Amino acid sequence: MKLAPPQARLRRHRRLRAKIHGTGERPRLVVFRSLCHIYAQVVDDEKGHTLAAASTLDPPLVGEGKGKSKTVQAALVGKRIAEEAQKLGITGVVFDRGGYKYHGRVKSLAEAARGGGLKF
Repeated sequence: MKLAPPQARLRRHRRLRAKIHGTGERPRLVVFRSLCHIYAQVVDDEKGHTLAAASTLDPPLVGEGKGKSKTVQAALVGKRIAEEAQKLGITGVVFDRGGYKYHGRVKSLAEAARGGGLKF
């Protein structure tokens, strides 16, 4: 039986989350993709806290990403989340693609975060 796309993504995400876990030393970089926007968070799963967050809705990124493709906007979010994490002294993260394929916007965000200094 074939599942509808949102259900299939959530199923893949649950399978991923069973294997990856963010710690204080190496938190989890979570990606959420909607039709119009992309969001990224750095989460410490041991404490249950979001340490840093960035999205295409952040005021500095709204103007910068205006008129650009969603893939370019995702790269801007990746660069921004890397900067935010660096401010907190975080250099290594565990990448949680959220059940999405490592392709397109998710890949663009990840590569920009790597370019910004995060290791995963």
